[in-house]
Amino acid sequence: MKYINAKSVLPSHLLKELQEYVPGELVYVPGKAAVRAAWGEVNGTREKYAERNETIVYLYKNGSIVKEIAKKYHLSECCIRKIINGKRAMV
Repeated sequence: MKYINAKSVLPSHLLKELQEYVPGELVYVPGKAAVRAAWGEVNGTREKYAERNETIVYLYKNGSIVKEIAKKYHLSECCIRKIINGKRAMV
């Protein structure tokens, strides 16, 4: 985030209106919401957990018990059951 003088980027009528509300103060203008990435999209975390959860479901369907899977992935048995039942995408 960088400082920009409002006088150089805003139309004069908008600048005058802002001066009525915040004369001589700094104002933060947030970016558009659509620009923001969803959790885990940028650094690959979302994909990593999705792959892990697929593996957990695979292990369970192929005979592993919940207690063993929980120990292997350092998660609670309750968390493993939620992943298996599809009620929790990311942990």
